[in-house]
Amino acid sequence: MRQWGVSRGKTLKLKAEKNLGDTLNGSAAGDGGEGDKATGRRGYHHGRLKDALIEAARNLIEQRGPQGFSLTEAARLVGVTPAAPYRHFTDRDALMGEVARRGFDLFNDRLRQAWDDGRPEAEAAFARMGRAYLDFARQEPGYYRSMFTRAPELDASCPPGSVASPVAAAKSFALLNEAAGAVLRARRRSSSEPAHLALQVWALSHGAATLMLGGYLPGAGGSDAYSLLDSGLRTLVRGG
Repeated sequence: MRQWGVSRGKTLKLKAEKNLGDTLNGSAAGDGGEGDKATGRRGYHHGRLKDALIEAARNLIEQRGPQGFSLTEAARLVGVTPAAPYRHFTDRDALMGEVARRGFDLFNDRLRQAWDDGRPEAEAAFARMGRAYLDFARQEPGYYRSMFTRAPELDASCPPGSVASPVAAAKSFALLNEAAGAVLRARRRSSSEPAHLALQVWALSHGAATLMLGGYLPGAGGSDAYSLLDSGLRTLVRGG
């Protein structure tokens, strides 16, 4: 188990470096770039520092969790001075809030696509949303882990005029609420409070995703998490 942990740590580090390298390489063209003077590596284009820092933070969160990174570490991974992040973020929480906001934006898109206005029928589309939830957590663990910290802290970290993460989370719940209402109507169950079913489904999905990411459900590719979620959704939807 210990050797697996070391190997996994190395894999995550290499993945973080590759993802960040893709971000930097895609934004290094043009004048005004800043690099790592110690390594001679070309850095970001001056207009892309914010994106590079967000990518660095996302990868650090994937490796260490939401509390496992600092602005200084993000700057070091990007290859800039410790003072450079303050051009875009007042502090670590502000960077964390932006990572979470972007995560929720992507998450909402995935859920909306899975729901597809309830086609071909509501219950099947609802089940697709559950699988899309787990797919997102498995494929984007850095974003996912950043999204579910304390909402008041994320709200405070967002600058005035921005779409705060709790607002983005509310959009996710609104979509689940819409889908829950459609499912209840299709099954001729009381649809007066679809929010209760939506909250139950969110709790079930989040629990399955958290257990999957923590390695507590051993099925290959998270298969046990998907089975757990599918059976739980059927029970909730059918009123069992």
